[in-house]
Amino acid sequence: MQALLDAIARMEPSTDAQRIFHGRGGLHPGCEHLALDIFPPVLVLTSFAPLDADALAAIGDALGRRWGEIAAGQPLNWVYQLRQSAAPAETRLMAGEVPDPHVVTEAGTRYRVHVLRGQNHGLFLDMAEGRRWVGAHVAAHPEHRHGLKVLNLFAYTCAFSVVALQAGARHVMNMDMAQGALATGQQNHRLNDLSGASFLAHDIFSSWGKITRGGPYHLIVVDPPSYQKGSFVATKDYARLMRRLPGLLRPGGHVLLCLNAPEMGTSFLREHMREHAPELEFVERVANPGAFADIDPERSLKVLAYRAPASTA
Repeated sequence: MQALLDAIARMEPSTDAQRIFHGRGGLHPGCEHLALDIFPPVLVLTSFAPLDADALAAIGDALGRRWGEIAAGQPLNWVYQLRQSAAPAETRLMAGEVPDPHVVTEAGTRYRVHVLRGQNHGLFLDMAEGRRWVGAHVAAHPEHRHGLKVLNLFAYTCAFSVVALQAGARHVMNMDMAQGALATGQQNHRLNDLSGASFLAHDIFSSWGKITRGGPYHLIVVDPPSYQKGSFVATKDYARLMRRLPGLLRPGGHVLLCLNAPEMGTSFLREHMREHAPELEFVERVANPGAFADIDPERSLKVLAYRAPASTA
């Protein structure tokens, strides 16, 4: 646990939501079960193994000391969440309070989060570079004057939609089966004074007609769960989705494929794309935020960009 305590001692003030300590990356032996994030003004400690009272007290003391140095006069707010595969997540408020509503920023963009319920807090911090890529891609797109159309599949709380619209997209279609997540997505658009998005609480695999009628798209973002029974299982469902992509893209359009499954590397996505959408050309793997460094990059989040052929006209 010493590596976590050392990271807390070095912690700097932050106005943006971000990861502070990433034990899950395997670079800190003995701390593989620990992660520390800040969703200002709340710190969130996540452990994938139980922590005893002494360990929690030591972490709380370290947080209190450092918070007093970098945020003098401000109360310490911190949350502990225990995640174990065989049981629901257990979340405890250890000190202070959590704002309600709780709104955080990332690169100037505002998002609604909820750190006291569920294990997904409303904003995936490891996808920060993916969001940056989408914003930069839309802003620099050569067809910008015609109005870009974006399809955001497995949209969750629609963060990709927010940054695409901020960068100048004309319309984003957000699709996710979870009505509650999309409702938060609508709040995120209102927080940033954005219009031009639609929100469809549909099963993607039953909605190809609606998706096709909304296209063709300049950019498609695909960010599914790796395994969610009744919704998406990457090993069998990603291929079904990939086959549809070429027909949904405009000439020269791009796809951003995401996969967060440690047991599957980039070869899973690349081999499946070669088999099921061979006309789409691999462009690059988007780097993960530095705070999420991993001893084995193939175990970390995979975000791959592909491009459709340009028009022959």
